[in-house]
Amino acid sequence: MKLSGALVLFSGGQDSTTCLAWALDRYEHVETLGFDYGQRHRVELDCRENLRDALGRMKPEWAGRLGEDHTIEIGAIAQVSQCALTQDVAIEMADTGLPNTFVPGRNLIFLAFAAALAYRRGLKHIVGGMCETDFSGYPDCRDDAIKAMQVALNLGMDQRFVLETPLMWIDKAQTWSLAEEIGGQALVELIQRETHTCYVGERGDLHEWGHGCGVCPACQLRADGFARYKAARSV
Repeated sequence: MKLSGALVLFSGGQDSTTCLAWALDRYEHVETLGFDYGQRHRVELDCRENLRDALGRMKPEWAGRLGEDHTIEIGAIAQVSQCALTQDVAIEMADTGLPNTFVPGRNLIFLAFAAALAYRRGLKHIVGGMCETDFSGYPDCRDDAIKAMQVALNLGMDQRFVLETPLMWIDKAQTWSLAEEIGGQALVELIQRETHTCYVGERGDLHEWGHGCGVCPACQLRADGFARYKAARSV
């Protein structure tokens, strides 16, 4: 039995594309939401339309469930956060012990806007790619933070939203495996070719694991995960 409607936080990256496929397999109606916050790798937003079209063609039932796409501009995030995702600076560890790619409060802001949109659209489930296994130590990716945010949103809006995080307890290799489980090699290849994860916004050559500079933490995490996924499949 399929559940009702869902709103997926959809950036155009590997994780959010996997989450979108996951949602299309489970919900009767699925809408997507992207954020333009002055990110250095804004090219990810340009991937979203092609990915949505390709997912709609992948399975007939997915095409019927895929609803509207929304984009919200939140330039204020770049104004208040001076980090390597919103400025052209070297990626390194900050004095806080976190990588300087951490955008303070970003996921909390995203979820607040997503809930406001879900409220208007009549959608109960909000799906995000937050993960506590491969998360670079970002505190707003932790399960406790997401659960606390769900409580706050439900109290503040007098709703019963459910924040779904299907990747929370799996690593990048398992995320590749989940994509294969949901959509077979066709989905794996789509994620390889069309998604964007690289923090510096490099598309460039197509590597075995996808496009990217191959050096930034996001590329390294994705490449390592793909290598482990591929090794596990060959056993």
